[in-house]
Amino acid sequence: MPDNLPRRQVLRTAGALGLGAAAVGALQTGADAAGTPDKVAAMDAHHGHGRLAIRKDPFGTTPDGQAVDVYTFGNGRITISMLTWGATIQRVETPDRRGHTKNISLGFDNLPDYAALSPYFGATVGRYGNRIAKGKFSIDGHSYQIPVNNGENALHGGTIGFDKKVWKAKVVETSSAVGVAFTYVSPDGEMGFPGELTSRVTYTLDRHDNLRIDYHVTVAGKPTVQNLTNHVYFNLAGEGSGTIEGHVLELNAAKYTPVDAGLIPTGELAPVAGTPFDFTRPTPIGARIRDDHPQLVIGHGYDHNFVLGKPDSHGMRFAARFWEPEHGRTVTVHTTQPGAQFYSGNFLDGTIQGIGHKSYRQGDAFAFETQHFPDSPNQPNFPSTVLRPGEVFTSTTVYTFGTK
Repeated sequence: MPDNLPRRQVLRTAGALGLGAAAVGALQTGADAAGTPDKVAAMDAHHGHGRLAIRKDPFGTTPDGQAVDVYTFGNGRITISMLTWGATIQRVETPDRRGHTKNISLGFDNLPDYAALSPYFGATVGRYGNRIAKGKFSIDGHSYQIPVNNGENALHGGTIGFDKKVWKAKVVETSSAVGVAFTYVSPDGEMGFPGELTSRVTYTLDRHDNLRIDYHVTVAGKPTVQNLTNHVYFNLAGEGSGTIEGHVLELNAAKYTPVDAGLIPTGELAPVAGTPFDFTRPTPIGARIRDDHPQLVIGHGYDHNFVLGKPDSHGMRFAARFWEPEHGRTVTVHTTQPGAQFYSGNFLDGTIQGIGHKSYRQGDAFAFETQHFPDSPNQPNFPSTVLRPGEVFTSTTVYTFGTK
């Protein structure tokens, strides 16, 4: 725990988790021990530039005694830190066009803040990423109710989603990539969802600066719905550095799904042409974000699902490319998923102090969550998210980091 993070703040967030003083001490020790730039630098120095490397360190302990670890892996240019808490991307260290490396991912340096304050920073969210209207859906005539946690709707799996679970982790090392395979088994009935869901999500970084996410999901006992995604928040100028409105976005989507006042899709697949949602040509995120378009008013900015273009012969779609002109960092996204939620950080309100000890304010980061469409269980014209026993759901998303 950094010296400039007051102990009263640690106690406040720990109290929200029901942690005692001994647990606070353990959490402080874990936070100090791992995921810091010094640790990353030491790892790179030990293994040499350009070599794949991975290390594991303690990060903290949950109130019920589960150890949370941080895995830090890199290729000599890019370094990723991930927690077993929520299979969470904590840090993404990348160089700019001048070779200066910064963390470009929003997060925290301690477990209590992740548990009590995090708006899904870097988390693997599920069972159902995004929103389900009123938390209700039916499968084969059976009705199910998910706890609502976003107005009258269920968001990202309900009140205690996969982002608040400790995942099992296994190191993955090949000649060309390194990373971690995370596994979580969700019992039948958890958060109201039917069936025992087994999710394996594998994050690997290769020598070409590609962070690949492979999802493998099965269900036993009963059919269910699922829509896992990752909710990493990026600021390509560096975490805590200010607004992302100057970032330039190219988004491969001719249509998007408009929403009602509760941010639930209306069912329409609307064309982006002639609207502030048209990023088919590279455009600064902030160029039209304050237009009086009704959908921007509802979302307080961009918080919408985009219908991605057709896949290539390998099933992958070019989804988007983000570019921060001042420092030159880019991230390009490819996915097998049919949609992606583009979120411009509208509900960051300055009350959260992150890993760099700066407040995160509205528009200080963007998220780009590859996914099936929101509320698909209640939208028959959307691609189905039903998974039945004996079936296997797989998907792949690749974030490619670079400069220009």
